[in-house]
Amino acid sequence: MSNQLVLTALPNIPLIERGDNLVQIIWRGLSESGISLQTNDVLVLASKIVSKAEGRVARLAELAPSERARELAKVTGKDPREIELMLRESTEVVRARPGLIITRHHLGFVSANAGIDHSNVRDGQNDAVILLPQDPDASAQKIRAALEKESGAQVAAIIADSHGRPHRMGTVGIALGVAGLPALENWRGREDLFGYRLQYTEIGLADMIASAATLLLGQAREGTPIVHARGVIHSQGEGTARDLIRPRELDLFQ
Repeated sequence: MSNQLVLTALPNIPLIERGDNLVQIIWRGLSESGISLQTNDVLVLASKIVSKAEGRVARLAELAPSERARELAKVTGKDPREIELMLRESTEVVRARPGLIITRHHLGFVSANAGIDHSNVRDGQNDAVILLPQDPDASAQKIRAALEKESGAQVAAIIADSHGRPHRMGTVGIALGVAGLPALENWRGREDLFGYRLQYTEIGLADMIASAATLLLGQAREGTPIVHARGVIHSQGEGTARDLIRPRELDLFQ
């Protein structure tokens, strides 16, 4: 039998509000899909619903921009209040030019706008933005532990977000939070079809899963922020999304 990877977007996920129980929502979606959790299954959640459930929503009207934020607003043409949030969420500004600001987030990765997003926020005043989860690895671990307790199966959870990449056009899904599987697999020493031993290969497994799931998670009106994955092949072990952050001393593009 050939290997198969089956991705299922869980149906009828409601608009998430602060304090919502995501585990209960996952169970309801699994039930409606006729899915019983099995060992090695993976649940992938869009970071937006985790942020909303955890109350990581900010209102621009409540922010007073700093002098640094106002300076960057002049350079980029962006709202200085939003830039103030980017500065609070980041350790440094990597690049700023008209229409664009790139920061190094507190979580370690480099991305546009510190991951702050305007989309899919229900807000009558139209000034709310979503911040990334405070600790996505901890969020993933909490969800994973609750699912395992109820099901008895050993499963994994990934918190996914969409990021751009240097030297490539378009966004792809990446893993912000990981629990229950190795985020980064070291394939050095494995043999290829002809007996050659791999020397340097590392696999960003969690990013691969997140990117595949993002085909169903979508970017706009899809309303499918939770995906169940079955058939993921991985080595045993635990990992976190921090394992995927390239150390600064190995970053050749600084």
